[in-house]
Order: sequence, then structure tokens, then C-alpha cells
Amino acid sequence: MAPTNDHPGEQAAQDPIKLIAIRDSALSLDEVFRAVGDDAAGGTALFVGTVRNHDGGADVDELGYSCHPSAEAEMRRVAEKVAADYPVRALAAVHRVGELAVGDLAVVVAVSCPHRGEAFEACRKLIDDLKHEVPIWKHQKFSDGTEEWVGAC
Repeated sequence: MAPTNDHPGEQAAQDPIKLIAIRDSALSLDEVFRAVGDDAAGGTALFVGTVRNHDGGADVDELGYSCHPSAEAEMRRVAEKVAADYPVRALAAVHRVGELAVGDLAVVVAVSCPHRGEAFEACRKLIDDLKHEVPIWKHQKFSDGTEEWVGAC
């Protein structure tokens, strides 16, 4: 059966942004996944960003995230743009701030759409734009005693 856009489930939801947050506590994959559940979605894409133990050839010992007070509003703006450009049924994004350990979840985003291709594309756009446009900064401390600030925008 060829897909058509005649069914309401093939369209974007009226209010697809279900969860936008910046938190100073551990993130939950289950919370984000549940937030994007939608009976009309045939595809859900989820991206999880974790703290790795290296960057640029150097061993990372410690990492902290901080953000501008406007970060959550900017995250919502990015999410609204993704929801406007794709047939998003549900969308969620959470980012962690504070001190994180290697292996901790730093960011979790998810998007549900009528079809998997749309979900993959929208999820990638969401995380890419979040990383480039939302004022969240990463402070890395390396094993050799050096440190580096990395700006998300």
C-alpha cells in the first residue's frame, strides 16, 4: 500500500514538543522514550550523548557542563524549528549540566514520526542544531593537567 498524507497520523502533531529540559541530575532514557510515544508514529529515533574518556587524543579525567540562562528557551526554539520542518508526532530533548563522570548521559533527544526515515532525519537535525545553537559549554580536564572549554555555539 502506497503511503498517503490523507490520514491525520501522517501529519505532524499539533503540539509535538513533549519534553524540553536542562537538568543538574541524572538523565533517564526511559523518561525521554516514554515522552515521545505516539500511536501514529511508525518510527522513533533516539540519540544518547555520553561522556567519553578521551577527546582530541587526550585522556579526559573530569567534565562539567554549564549553560546560559537562555539555554532551555533556545532548546525549545530549536525543537520548534525541527517540528515545523518534519512531520513530528512527538519530540523530547534533555541536557545535563554540572559535573559528570565518564559514561554519564550528557544529552538525550528523541523524535517520533509517521515513518523511520523522517524520524532519523528529524532526530539528527535536532541534536546537530542543539549542539550548534544552544548556549551550553563543556569544560574538560585532561590527565596531563591541561583543560579546555568547548562551546556548543
